[in-house]
Amino acid sequence: MHFPPAVLQRALNERIPPGVRYMVVEAFLFSVMSLFVKLIGPRIPSAQVVLIRNAFSLGATYWMLRQAGVRPWGTRRGLLVVRGAVGFVALLCFFYAIPRLPLADVTVIQFTNPVFTTLLGAVFLGEYLKRREVALAVLSLLGVVLVAQPSILFGARAEALDQQAALIALAGAVLAAGAYITIRRLSATEHHLVIVFYFPLISVPAALPFLWFEAVWPTLTEWALLLGIGVLTQAAQISLTKGLRAERAGKAMSLSYVQILFAALWGFLFFGEVPDLLSVLGALLIVGSTVLLARS
Repeated sequence: MHFPPAVLQRALNERIPPGVRYMVVEAFLFSVMSLFVKLIGPRIPSAQVVLIRNAFSLGATYWMLRQAGVRPWGTRRGLLVVRGAVGFVALLCFFYAIPRLPLADVTVIQFTNPVFTTLLGAVFLGEYLKRREVALAVLSLLGVVLVAQPSILFGARAEALDQQAALIALAGAVLAAGAYITIRRLSATEHHLVIVFYFPLISVPAALPFLWFEAVWPTLTEWALLLGIGVLTQAAQISLTKGLRAERAGKAMSLSYVQILFAALWGFLFFGEVPDLLSVLGALLIVGSTVLLARS
């Protein structure tokens, strides 16, 4: 029996809403992007990956601004520069940690940024913080301790994990939260594409000094992976935007945690990474508390 495409599309939308599909696709694309970063991480410096990734984003976002007829420079340029600078350091921390930690662990630590966004929102934006939100933040940070397993608490158990990389990943999550706080301030006056544009606009020149002594000319395979990182990031951002339009924010962001499952799968298939029981428990605490925080 033949069904018209419109009928099949309607049936699919009823079973799996478009917003859900967009968010799962976004999680998948970001997880593959992280996999590509880990594959080239042992040889290509983190700053070089950030530079090439954001150079692609700079060109794509500038083209989108031209198509939309929006001036790229904005009005609150000082805060826009701060957003770009904080976002650059956050991404540098994330890309540094990916090759040095199990893929699932670094992804879980990165997903603590909604908790820090809530805490920083209370400090810098004067947003009211409920006791329930404080309790969830504490649970999430306890989950980070179980995932990172600092040697001061876990002794020999933590020897296999790069403690410095875990701390840098956590710093990246805090800085990402700081970038989100500036975005919330800027959203009242600036076009969303202008806010996006300033991230690569600041990141590309900021990455250049890091490469003065450590730049590496990529192989053909590495060039393909670097191009894939740029394309996947841009596609994931588009899917994320569409998902947030189609679904409630709490539900949409909850679906993003599928990325952890994808990251665990890639870690097992490509690097033989198998998380221990404490890491799994920590991941459950982080995901559970952050999902509840998003829904509240």
